Amino acid sequence: MIFASFEFLFLFLPLFFGFYFITPEKFRNYTILFFSWGFYAWWRVDFLGLLVTMTTFTYLVARGMEYVDPKTIAGRNLMRFGVFGNLGALGYFKYANFMVGNYNAVVSTFGFNPTPWDDIILPIGLSFYILQSVSYLIDIRNGTVPVSRSYLNYAAYKAIFAQLIAGPIVRYAEIADELKKRHHSLQQFGTGASIFMVGFAMKTALADTLSPVVDVIFNFTDPSFVDAWLGAITYTLQLYFDFAGYSLMAIGLARMIGFHFPSNFNNPYLSGSIQEFWQRWHMTLSRFLRDYLYIALGGNRQGPVRTYINLIAVMAIGGLWHGSSWNFVIWGLWHGGSLAIHRYWSRMPGQKPMPYWLGCSITMFVAILGWVVFRAKDLASAFGIYAGMFGLHGFGGMSENLAWQLTPDRLWFIPIAILFVYLPLIRGDKHALLPPAKTPFAATKFGNFCVTVGPLLGYVMAMILLYSRDAVPFLYFQF
Repeated sequence: MIFASFEFLFLFLPLFFGFYFITPEKFRNYTILFFSWGFYAWWRVDFLGLLVTMTTFTYLVARGMEYVDPKTIAGRNLMRFGVFGNLGALGYFKYANFMVGNYNAVVSTFGFNPTPWDDIILPIGLSFYILQSVSYLIDIRNGTVPVSRSYLNYAAYKAIFAQLIAGPIVRYAEIADELKKRHHSLQQFGTGASIFMVGFAMKTALADTLSPVVDVIFNFTDPSFVDAWLGAITYTLQLYFDFAGYSLMAIGLARMIGFHFPSNFNNPYLSGSIQEFWQRWHMTLSRFLRDYLYIALGGNRQGPVRTYINLIAVMAIGGLWHGSSWNFVIWGLWHGGSLAIHRYWSRMPGQKPMPYWLGCSITMFVAILGWVVFRAKDLASAFGIYAGMFGLHGFGGMSENLAWQLTPDRLWFIPIAILFVYLPLIRGDKHALLPPAKTPFAATKFGNFCVTVGPLLGYVMAMILLYSRDAVPFLYFQF
């Protein structure tokens, strides 16, 4: 079951809200937990057991840390035990296939028999709820969050269906108080519903409309110059509207029941540098990598060379977190190297800030090239797209196999998606191409109309499109 489906919108969600708001306030976390576990079990009942096991394991380790004092050596050792236990589960389910596959490839090269192996299915959402457990245990050790003595509250935190499958990566400290007591109002519910509708429209109307075009192009073995660039740009748009749309839907759902989740995207394609891009893209993951990995490796405290190494290493690990494939490792190294180059260039003596238009153009070029290897099914497919982008297959026009896929709706939605990406520039927001307006856009009559009516109109249009075609799973479900 996904958010952009009729089962969720007209079966699960009404039942959940009905039970949630008739339940006495002190028992509402039971409703959250029951429905969230049911939401997860809808996909596969057997992997619900893994979620419950990892939740219970982390809860007990945290209580043990409280008993011995997190600041003691025993507390530190318990923290490590809990972290390694969680990462061990992630490593087995997510990377065992990758490791065995590479091992078999090597031994086969030398004439040895490969190890028999049945592929392991990756439990949906595992990467996200494991990171939550890791951050929880480390925060307890650092004294920045208290241990939850209520299994119900902690289990509800781990399982809230709004963020269970694909984030945002919500830290326990961010909603610890709201797990105990939350404010509910019609206005807050309406705000959450509006946020949800915007995300739903981004996902269903924009991302899902572009999806067939992307799928066709990334299956080409020798795409033309036009094919390759159209595929790379279209996927750049699809991924943003798909993942940012999901994040907004999750944030909106949470707001409707009194939780305030952190933002996950902040117009990343308007970034003036690759560093700024990673401050705006998948922000909860970026903060996790910074706080729990980059700083732990020494950050920028051990000289410039070590800083560059740390940047590259952290982004490589971040790439591998997305999936067990060399594509993701290369994507992480690409961004880590780009961050290191940007840091070196920006700290050169006498270096002046780059003009915004140039910085944004370079950042988008770097991001688009990175998304190709991120999307491609293997390295050979990625190199095929790159060859087309740089004219190695010729500079011909669009292929016939692609032209028939560009139906009027798909053709029009590409410029519409681009318009929405760069709308803040047009209306005079930060990094404006036009002088900033004296009156904020949202305060104008037209702006107020858009903010009030726009989400509803987008939601209605997205519902019509959803009715006319099959639901498309969120891209980040595979990670």
